[in-house]
Amino acid sequence: MNILEQKIRDAKAAGRPALIPFLTAGFPDQSTFWPTLMELDEGGADIIEIGVPFSDPVADGPVVEEASRRALSDGVSLSGILEELIERKGLIQSGVVLMGYLNPFLQYGYEKLARDAARAGVHGFIVPDLPYEEAAPLRDALKKEGIALIPLVGPNTSEERMALYDSVGEGYVYVVSVMGITGERTDIAPQVAVTMRRARSVFKLPLALGFGLREPSQLEALSPDAQPDAVVFGSALLKHIDAGNSAAEFLARWK
Repeated sequence: MNILEQKIRDAKAAGRPALIPFLTAGFPDQSTFWPTLMELDEGGADIIEIGVPFSDPVADGPVVEEASRRALSDGVSLSGILEELIERKGLIQSGVVLMGYLNPFLQYGYEKLARDAARAGVHGFIVPDLPYEEAAPLRDALKKEGIALIPLVGPNTSEERMALYDSVGEGYVYVVSVMGITGERTDIAPQVAVTMRRARSVFKLPLALGFGLREPSQLEALSPDAQPDAVVFGSALLKHIDAGNSAAEFLARWK
């Protein structure tokens, strides 16, 4: 069992959803990013998704897009992220996932990426713009190093297509709450429960719900059979941190 799946199973056994904060690498700046990440790790994050900045983030809302722009202007790069992680290997107790768009990974080279990610203690990748039909080369390279390529599905993903992802997926399934870009939302759309139930009927892996989460009360709108095994929060956390607030304080809302 991949360590990411184990982390989520352990949280569920403890009677709670696993906590997966998303933090753009280099945000709010390079000097505070790594202390903030360690604060999340020590504050109880089960898995931390590190966003790899990219110049054309098609699925990102304004908050994550601005964080990415600032990080790129500050010189943050994929190679730099991996080097910093290598220096900290063994210090981070949370599962580590890199989330980013395909182009930087493709330019880096899949085999080298997999080797360096393994050295850095990375347990999984999420690539929103990589369709199933084109994913085999990256998935195979990662699999050789024991790293998961995490499936991402949404309201428009058919059960037939979910079954394809289920046959090769590892770690967990990232369930997008709504179609469109990332960002905070006031409440959870009714279609989320439908998507969660459909995904639950197909996938054997744990389900992580993301896009728009900011506080636990939002989950109250979901019936027990539509509750996620893990929750992902990004935009709300980034705004909280950018306002000068503690990352651990945000995480404490969910504990």
